[in-house]
Amino acid sequence: MGGEPHGRDARQSRREGRVHEELEIAGDVHALLEGLLPVSLPDASFDRATSSVVLGFGWTELSASTWGLLERCAAAERSEWPGVVDAWLRETADRAAMAIAEIELLGDVRRLLRIRLVPTMSEEHRRELVWTPAGEYFDALVVVEHPEYGAPLTRHRAGLLQLRRLGYALRQTREHELSDVVDYTRPLAAGGEVRVITKPGSGYVTVLLSELDELLAETDAAGALVAAPRYDTLLLYPLRSRAALKALPAFTAEAAAMHGAAEDPCTDHVYLWRDGDLEALDARPRRARAQVKALLRASGRLRLRRE
Repeated sequence: MGGEPHGRDARQSRREGRVHEELEIAGDVHALLEGLLPVSLPDASFDRATSSVVLGFGWTELSASTWGLLERCAAAERSEWPGVVDAWLRETADRAAMAIAEIELLGDVRRLLRIRLVPTMSEEHRRELVWTPAGEYFDALVVVEHPEYGAPLTRHRAGLLQLRRLGYALRQTREHELSDVVDYTRPLAAGGEVRVITKPGSGYVTVLLSELDELLAETDAAGALVAAPRYDTLLLYPLRSRAALKALPAFTAEAAAMHGAAEDPCTDHVYLWRDGDLEALDARPRRARAQVKALLRASGRLRLRRE
């Protein structure tokens, strides 16, 4: 029975038609691209397998997918395609020049990548930067460590330099920035001792907030008070007995004073660490005391009696 296809056959026919049209567009656009490439980017080549323009430089290859170019051409008249391709190649050349200039300036940027633990950022900042959540209260921010050109790594910069799978940045932070931190205790005004972990002038000590399980493993405590008043200093107070209730105001005051005087302040919050998690202490003293008291009671370190 003749006639037009219908139902499933019609949909299949339309899909096949679209695929054929897309392949035809891609073939024609890529042919134009290869013809213009020697003029616009003479040091680049076109990789048909990945549909990308590739420019090798030093330790890396800069590449640009043609997906965006194909979308532009699909929305334009065929007579406009040469101009669209030429404009895209010029943009690609500009991006490559910026990337190469940065590589020449900084060398292998991958070796300069570090992780900085910062208080949770706004959504606006998160959109621009390369980061990952680090619990409820902090973000792990990827930064370029350089005395003159260091800065948080933006998504644009990461794309420009072809930086992907950046897990090694944490290892480099531990090896190069945290291997020589100073860990000591000093008297707290209300009695007992506060533990101080610091590296003066460093912006990376707060990364150790992700290692509190290890740092507090041998303290025989129900939990700990934790503060990160500056990026170069952590304050810890293990919660072992009711003495913690007396120490709480002094610990909070010390953290606030350090934060207020810091050139590179991190956060003025004090946290309660227990079972591997951080919980922000209430800013109201009575409620903060109740949080600590509840933890001590739950661990059997505080008898049920009127305080």
